[in-house]
Amino acid sequence: VQVVESGGGLVQPGGSLRLACAASGFSIRSYVMNWYRQTPGKERELVAHIRYSDSSMGYLDSVKGRFTISTDKDKNTVYLQMNSLKPEDTAVYICNANHPYLQYDYWGQGTQVTVSS
Repeated sequence: VQVVESGGGLVQPGGSLRLACAASGFSIRSYVMNWYRQTPGKERELVAHIRYSDSSMGYLDSVKGRFTISTDKDKNTVYLQMNSLKPEDTAVYICNANHPYLQYDYWGQGTQVTVSS
């Protein structure tokens, strides 16, 4: 059972990246899938979440209108499309799968996103 992130990298301000979180050993349809980000010296913050079962989703205020979370049930993968990136979006982005009723909680290793000119 694991989640593995990919798609990070270096991008200029105003650019775009799409992160992917591939899940294995469980179905994302039964979980709340979350993207967090972490920077040194700051608390981990929840960037976006999606619940496949009822299509509910939410975003951190500072990314609303710029980031979009989505799922591909056939690939058992969650995506985070990030547009109009800003230097303050620089962080390690970490995928999390949390079961809403059972004590199952899985974390990825993270993927680095750096926004710089």
